[in-house]
Amino acid sequence: MANRIGIASDRSLHPSCTSMNGVEVMKLRMSADARFRRGLVAAAAVTTAAIALSGCGAGGGGGEPAADAGALTVVVEGGGKAELQPIADLYKDETGTEVTLVELPYAGLYDRITSELQAGKPSFDIAALDAIWLPAFAPGLAPLDDLFTDDVESDLFGGLVSESQVDGTFVGMPVWTNSEILFYRTDLFEDPKNMADFEAKYGYPLTAPTTWEQYRDIAEFFTRDTDGDGAIDLYGTDVKGAVETEWLATVSQAGEENMVLDTDTGEVTIDDAAHKEALDYYVSLLPYAPSGAAQLDWAGAQNLFYQGKLAMMRFWGHAYRQTPEDSAVKDAIGVAPMIGGPGGVAGVPGAWYLSVPASGAKQEAAKDFIAFAYEHNDLAADTSLGLVARKSAFESKEGEAGFENYPALVMTLEASQSLPRPATPQWQEIVDSVLVPMIQKAVEPGADTAQLLSDAKSQIESIVQ
Repeated sequence: MANRIGIASDRSLHPSCTSMNGVEVMKLRMSADARFRRGLVAAAAVTTAAIALSGCGAGGGGGEPAADAGALTVVVEGGGKAELQPIADLYKDETGTEVTLVELPYAGLYDRITSELQAGKPSFDIAALDAIWLPAFAPGLAPLDDLFTDDVESDLFGGLVSESQVDGTFVGMPVWTNSEILFYRTDLFEDPKNMADFEAKYGYPLTAPTTWEQYRDIAEFFTRDTDGDGAIDLYGTDVKGAVETEWLATVSQAGEENMVLDTDTGEVTIDDAAHKEALDYYVSLLPYAPSGAAQLDWAGAQNLFYQGKLAMMRFWGHAYRQTPEDSAVKDAIGVAPMIGGPGGVAGVPGAWYLSVPASGAKQEAAKDFIAFAYEHNDLAADTSLGLVARKSAFESKEGEAGFENYPALVMTLEASQSLPRPATPQWQEIVDSVLVPMIQKAVEPGADTAQLLSDAKSQIESIVQ
């Protein structure tokens, strides 16, 4: 998580999944990027091969039976094992079926699924998939349409229901989700002098911001020299140039319905008015953020906040439960829904899904476990990341100490503008080769945001055409 928590963004170590600290996550992410890009080249081959594999049907002979015909194997990334372990344990207690969770690093998980779907002989019965992988792997995944009853869909956020489908077929059941929310320092916000000074200057009370304008006002107010040595040592916020998800949330906050591109028509939308408004707002926060924004990633921002250098931070919700004991702000962290722009509140859902290979030998048993995992999704709430997918699982912790981040997550995920990323197999390539480089250029002095967006459009068109 912070992508994450450390966290990478939607590309390499997802925030909603890793249990490592931020520095470890980002080191792994940087080492994995090159491998992931190579995997993108293979994605087209996976898609082609998977189309043929999907014809095997339930019980197809492509899968290698496990030594124990009654056991199931689930491949999962990083911290995702912790989220699934209590569910797997209960499943064994109630059914007698052993569920082995095979934990792999993000890029390693992608590589293994890629190679085994291509070969048509998956060693796993279920895979936990990052949302952005679903479009590439969908032709090689078994349909899960019969699991998505009206009751199931009504207990999931709308963005998860739509993201679960590729070409109208459900190919993954959400097992946990995440979003950026607002983190702020209560010691600063509740200080009587700060409250009086802020209201005198801006004309309204100091409280957790809900709009772009309020966020910028508060960021300006708290950017200061606190020890009198002439150097700024407290900043109102951060600006992350090395990740794309936070800017994408800003795009949705601007009211954009088709971030970056419209997958229905194929039109690249990144140079329209909403995208420019979002990028201009994003860079408008630079005067109130530490220098070096072009290289700032999730781990760096997280460390700044935990060291007491930031008054506010927009960050993945699971971070609330992972604040280091020795953090300068350990007992002074407040949480609120993500801020909103002209289009309202919006975050980017960071979900993972359980899917079944179409060439697997135990498809029905695998689907039984996925249904069980949905039914007992609330068990993941008490794990290290504390991430769940069902609305009712979030609601089950209402008022419980340690889960103060849940209402903020739910309100953000329920917002109509909290839209999933475009469902295209080329998404990771777009992120790595276009979006992140564009944002890094945008946060440099004198950047021409209109030209950067125009250039990005041309680059993306060459990728998707």
